[in-house]
Amino acid sequence: MLIFPAIDIKAGECVRLRKGEFSTAEKVSADPLETARAFRAAGARWLHTVDLDAAVSGKPVNSAVFVTLAKESGLQVQLGGGIRSLEDARNYLSQGIARVVFGSAALSDPFTVAAAVHEFGHERVAVGIDAKAGKAASDGWTRVSAVDYIALSRVMEKLGVRYIIFTDIDRDGMLSGPCLERLKKLKKSVSCHIIASGGVSSLGDIAALREAGMFGAICGRSLYSGSLSLNDAVRAAEEPNAENNG
Repeated sequence: MLIFPAIDIKAGECVRLRKGEFSTAEKVSADPLETARAFRAAGARWLHTVDLDAAVSGKPVNSAVFVTLAKESGLQVQLGGGIRSLEDARNYLSQGIARVVFGSAALSDPFTVAAAVHEFGHERVAVGIDAKAGKAASDGWTRVSAVDYIALSRVMEKLGVRYIIFTDIDRDGMLSGPCLERLKKLKKSVSCHIIASGGVSSLGDIAALREAGMFGAICGRSLYSGSLSLNDAVRAAEEPNAENNG
């Protein structure tokens, strides 16, 4: 299993939210690049990043930060937030971003997601499905649809999506543990690689996600708060016999 340390950017600063609420934004790092380099030194190979401003506005806002991370951190950068067109995806991928994440577009414009997979390939496109009480949300989690997360995941699978990042909004940033029940249900429902996000707080959570067959786990607040050591998490995720170790 892969560990994806997370860097979320709002107004150019590295922050963490609680349950996706922008009013809870807390600056957790003075320098995103130095933070990313520290993650690499601790054993990470990938970095999960989100443009929080773009997630709401629907257009790239903090692009320069992410391009710098892709070019100078030594990590493969996975980026979501406000990527809703082929042009957005093409622009980021041409500047060194390793994988783009479509979120709101999965609900509003699934054919763009399908076109992206066709043009850029399975490895460079992921879909982020963020759910509240099992229903998919969009526009920076400000709108909750009536679409069940499993149903949306199955549609994405049919469109050729190989990577799904599932976030349980109620657990995000709360250090309350991942929602294993929903993650296991999702794993059984589609053949996609599942990257779990939200609630990871301890090595026990990493072990549970590995045992559940997750492809990856995104870790944010736990790393900044010190409740989880990235070095230890990477080692635990890559233990022998772990499923889908990437």
